[in-house]
Amino acid sequence: MYVTWFWVLLALFLIYAVIPRMLTLFFQFHVFKKAHTRKEIALTFDDGPDPRFTPRLLDLLKKYNVKATFFIVGEKVEKHPDLIRQMHQEGHLIGIHHYVHQSNWFMSPKRSLQYLRRTADIVENIIGIRPIYYRPPWGLNTLFDFTQKEFKMVLWSLMVGDWWSFIGKKGIEWQIRKRIKGGSVIILHDSGDTVGANATAPHQMLEALERLLPELSAKYQFVKIDQLIHLEQRIYKHLSWGQRIVSRLWLKWERIFRKLDQLETIDEENQFLYFKQRKYLGKTIQLNKDEQLQHGDQIIEIHLNNELLFEMTSQSKSEVQLAIQLIRSMNQLLPKLAQKIVPQLKEVKALYGVTMIYRGTKQFGFTVIELPKGIFSWLTRFYLRLLLLVLHPDGSNRLKTKNERLQPKIIAMSSHDLIKKYGKESVKLGKIEENHA
Repeated sequence: MYVTWFWVLLALFLIYAVIPRMLTLFFQFHVFKKAHTRKEIALTFDDGPDPRFTPRLLDLLKKYNVKATFFIVGEKVEKHPDLIRQMHQEGHLIGIHHYVHQSNWFMSPKRSLQYLRRTADIVENIIGIRPIYYRPPWGLNTLFDFTQKEFKMVLWSLMVGDWWSFIGKKGIEWQIRKRIKGGSVIILHDSGDTVGANATAPHQMLEALERLLPELSAKYQFVKIDQLIHLEQRIYKHLSWGQRIVSRLWLKWERIFRKLDQLETIDEENQFLYFKQRKYLGKTIQLNKDEQLQHGDQIIEIHLNNELLFEMTSQSKSEVQLAIQLIRSMNQLLPKLAQKIVPQLKEVKALYGVTMIYRGTKQFGFTVIELPKGIFSWLTRFYLRLLLLVLHPDGSNRLKTKNERLQPKIIAMSSHDLIKKYGKESVKLGKIEENHA
């Protein structure tokens, strides 16, 4: 009897707590975690307000003109309403963490909703605006969070463990620098009095931010969560719900594939192109008047960042604007790729890729070649057309109206031509030709 009840309770707990958490963690179901943007990032703070650390944090944000989002604890707001008023007056967004820092996993749906409403009432009475964004403590959401409609759930994409003292300010700085990218939602903590936190940890977080904010402000634009959500909605607004789900899964697979295939980025700040050195296994290709690419030659294989291409496509107002962005990216990256190839010039014969975006590539120095018919050609065509259908807002219509133009082709350029066209002026072509011979 007791065994039966154990399995019943375990099944209920899985349905109520564990499965909803997995859905948000891996599939971003009913939650906002990050955006597909290149320049905008969101800085968020949990567990406050705290009379020791929040004033220092607000001064720091004001110093660098950074707007942030605060997910506050209701019972602390009752004790320090002036800090909430200051947050609002200085242009920050206020969201809800909960009335107490307690997980929804260990309270009833009724109590959870009561706490959220109570906290929203407190904030509204102070600043006149009712908060609608909500981050559950420790990110542990439940089935309840999928059913309630009053508050929009927000999690994060970049966590650095700043609530532990042993991480240190250098550890915080290193992690953020290494992992941050456009669209990131960074979670930090302006209080150290919650379960599992170290009381002095926010000191280190503030010291790390003092060094990071001027550096990050030069590369990214700090925005509040509502602004980042608006940007994300603008990207996906032309896609059906089915396309949104499939596109997110596809882009997740793209990231996994890049890691599995050990693709390298040419430029950390402009990750439009990835590359990998490998052996060419196709038929002989005439690169220029004097050079051929033959089976067994070493090549630099280039791959488009489809995630970034998706963002460009979704945000561009016209094909002309998209084309301009693509041209700019290629003009920035090809010279950098040329410099990477210089040390490997003796062994690397050519730059090589397969794409449907080949129109205009001749102006960059590429030779455009028909993809030989066969199973590889068919699979490549199928993959790229499916990619277009999933990621392009008007993909199905393009497949119908421009079917004859949507044929994948090989683009290739000899290493010598790449260096000659895009190498730095300081690189002596005579020496390069000698090494290449």
